[in-house]
Amino acid sequence: MKTWLYLCLWLLLTGAAQAQPTVGPGRTLAGKVQDHGSGAPVPFATVNVKDATDKLLTGGISDENGVFRLDGIPAQAVTVEFRFIGYQTLSQALAKGTGRLDVGTVRLMPDATQLGEVTVTGERPAISLQLDKKVFEVGKDVLSQNGSANDVLNGVPSVAVTPAGGVSLRGNPNVTVLVNGRRSGLTQSNALDQIPADQIERVEVITNPSARYDAAGSAGIINIVLKKNRKGGLSGQIRLVSGLPNDTRANPSLSYKSSKFNVFATAALRLTDYVGRYSTNQLTGPTTDQTRLHQQQRENRHDDGRLLYFGFDYYLNEHNTLTASFLKNATQDHDKTTLQYDYASRTPDSSLVRTGESWERRSYQQLDVNYTRLFAQAGRKLTADLQYDFWNSAKDWVLATSSTTPVVQALPGIRTSSVGASQDLVVQTDLVQPLSSRYLLEAGLKLESRRVSSDFLAEEQLGPDWAIFRGINNQLLYQELILGAYTQLGSKTKTFSYLLGLRTELTRITVQDREGTYNNQKRYDRLFPTLNLSYQFGESTTARLNYSKRINRPALWMLHPFNELTDLNAQYVGNPDLNPSYGDVVELGLLRHWSAVTFSPAVYYQRNTGFIQTYVSRDAAGTFISSPINLSREIRRGLELSVQYTPVPWLPLNAALNGYTFTQQGRYQERNLNFSGQVLTGRLSAQVKLPAKFGVQGRYNFTGVQRNAQTRTLAIHTLAMGLSKNLLRDKATLVLDATNVLNSDQQRTRTTGENYEFNQVSSPNAARYRLSFAYRFNLQDGQAVRQAKSSNRN
Repeated sequence: MKTWLYLCLWLLLTGAAQAQPTVGPGRTLAGKVQDHGSGAPVPFATVNVKDATDKLLTGGISDENGVFRLDGIPAQAVTVEFRFIGYQTLSQALAKGTGRLDVGTVRLMPDATQLGEVTVTGERPAISLQLDKKVFEVGKDVLSQNGSANDVLNGVPSVAVTPAGGVSLRGNPNVTVLVNGRRSGLTQSNALDQIPADQIERVEVITNPSARYDAAGSAGIINIVLKKNRKGGLSGQIRLVSGLPNDTRANPSLSYKSSKFNVFATAALRLTDYVGRYSTNQLTGPTTDQTRLHQQQRENRHDDGRLLYFGFDYYLNEHNTLTASFLKNATQDHDKTTLQYDYASRTPDSSLVRTGESWERRSYQQLDVNYTRLFAQAGRKLTADLQYDFWNSAKDWVLATSSTTPVVQALPGIRTSSVGASQDLVVQTDLVQPLSSRYLLEAGLKLESRRVSSDFLAEEQLGPDWAIFRGINNQLLYQELILGAYTQLGSKTKTFSYLLGLRTELTRITVQDREGTYNNQKRYDRLFPTLNLSYQFGESTTARLNYSKRINRPALWMLHPFNELTDLNAQYVGNPDLNPSYGDVVELGLLRHWSAVTFSPAVYYQRNTGFIQTYVSRDAAGTFISSPINLSREIRRGLELSVQYTPVPWLPLNAALNGYTFTQQGRYQERNLNFSGQVLTGRLSAQVKLPAKFGVQGRYNFTGVQRNAQTRTLAIHTLAMGLSKNLLRDKATLVLDATNVLNSDQQRTRTTGENYEFNQVSSPNAARYRLSFAYRFNLQDGQAVRQAKSSNRN
């Protein structure tokens, strides 16, 4: 019954959207700006309306499809002026009158005298505040010209990326990462490391997403927007990287745009080595009879990655566009590790050595199809999307263990095999319908069906034969079905805007295994309201108030109960009984611009029920097991500050600070896990623009002490530096950068429990130094190859 009610609500609102809009005060001017030769849209063209004395009455810009709409045009005779860099200015006279003015398609002629000599001296603000998001422009950041998307995200305030590619926002890892407003294979399995940093235009941080977005991710959404080539003809670039430890990359990209087609392709080849070092000092047992363990681990990881992404936009006519793209991301990892265990206070003391070698192969494919329909009514748009993902993986470990004291003895070898596969189908449709010059209605439907299988086998060598180890031979099957629907109403005046939305998601999940140990069926039917308010105080100050309800569904690796056996002493085991958590988030933010300063503070409150936290326990064999569990709740109260200061044009400075207090409540296995604490993170960046087109930048990151009822992690300080030089009339850029310069990116953790205590130092990545060279043809500096259309999702 609930399902039908939600669908009826959506149909009712969609039906209302078809009604004729009421006409606001003044006339409405609408049309589309195109390139005269290729017929390609001209996005972000300036549209100015002037009176007979050449006085500016109003103005605006075209959107990414070249479409523009201006309301409140006076009834008097006016002149409309169209401008864009590299094109001749075009003016049209409009007679006086009333009603709608549709100028149709406006075609701009390229200005040959400007193309070779125009220089853009102005830049968009590095930070801007929109109704439901905060936008960070990548710009000319030296450290954002080298490396990957991970390096860019590590420069965004309150965003952090772990060495394994895990992204967190305000210290919360439950964040959804999108590319161009949609889920992408580029965000899976650390594939963000495959996106060149210089192809990213901006990063949108959406801590309170509107109803058009999926409700997943209690921390919010991070949307990575890629650059787009806005010129016709053939364009491209190639980027080469070499580093120590080995970090070899090659990224060629091509694009061809005409009046009917935009064809694009990009490839990436990556050969990367990582050096990891870990140590543990551990005490177990009662104080009268304790056992000490000193453990050291050396890890050498080698990753090979090959990525291919290609597709096309086909402009059927002015109102209909079809886009299709295909992504394939294939990786091969070869890791080697050595673990040394030295036990003391035993009778007698003993030492063990374990060596391991693993091979992992992953192949991820994604097919994306989008249809976009624009209507004669400006701002009205219908989109339909189909996305199909399928991947497979296989990982094998070979482990050899031997005793070195008190006797030298080889122990039975162990090998494990893990094979996985997934199919994920998403079908979605969205409608944007203006109701009047002030009101806008949006609605949409979505269906997602996902099926994942995972086989895990562990074997022990007994003489010349292999036998199943501890009965570990099982298969996990995960099936998920999500039906979603939303509607939202927005309004905008000169100073005040609001967006009120409601989303519903009906979820069906089944987790079962071949042996019948797990057979869990879960149903989540929830409503997710959203509210976004924005008020403009003059031209330089914007305030916003946001609320959203979110869900954090456990990731598959959190549910996976089959654990790798690499470490004798500690293992991670998923929890198939894990439930989702729900979050309510309220945020009040401000953005203030001065001539040399941009100041953006925000205060936020977040209440999570069913909060997910990692719990450490010991099994019967004395192995430490880490598993995710649900606690009753967590409440966070935080303050976020971001400041950009440019005392002189050649010295931009950026600083960011995020601090919050938290209270956690819950019990597990008869243990009280209530805890209160605080977390502080900060970032400071300075860039110097030198003569001869040189640039140098330094960035300092700080993560304060973090705690929960079991674990305390010390503060971490890191430093990154970069030097850039533009060459060949700005067609090429050379960048030298260094990350983790002082090898200070070390996590020092102390975990305590009943009759145990261990202290760990984890250094997953050594300092890295890279040199990159990028060459562009038929692209302006700062542009990149066009990516697939983002339809209605951003």
